[in-house]
Amino acid sequence: MPMNNASDTPDSTPATGGADTPPDRLAIDPKSPFCDMDLLRRGVGIRFKGTVRNNVEEYCISEGWVRVQAGKAVDRKGNPLTIKLNGPVEAWYEDLGESAPVAKA
Repeated sequence: MPMNNASDTPDSTPATGGADTPPDRLAIDPKSPFCDMDLLRRGVGIRFKGTVRNNVEEYCISEGWVRVQAGKAVDRKGNPLTIKLNGPVEAWYEDLGESAPVAKA
């Protein structure tokens, strides 16, 4: 059974849990059970392996991975093909400015 936010999972990270930190897992695809348009409208910043990324399709902080688009390739339904990259992930809400709390594993 898919879960929609970090508060539903017992293994959520300690830094994740407040209203000012993003959930443990989030996706931009509206068909995904991890998509939350209200959170995406706030703007979520992602730092992967120490570099701020703006091309992340989905992330999971506790499992340490991000999904990014693999070039301009698309599947037969027109959706972008993605690849999964492993490494440390940090997330924050961009609307909170420079002092935003960061969710990380």
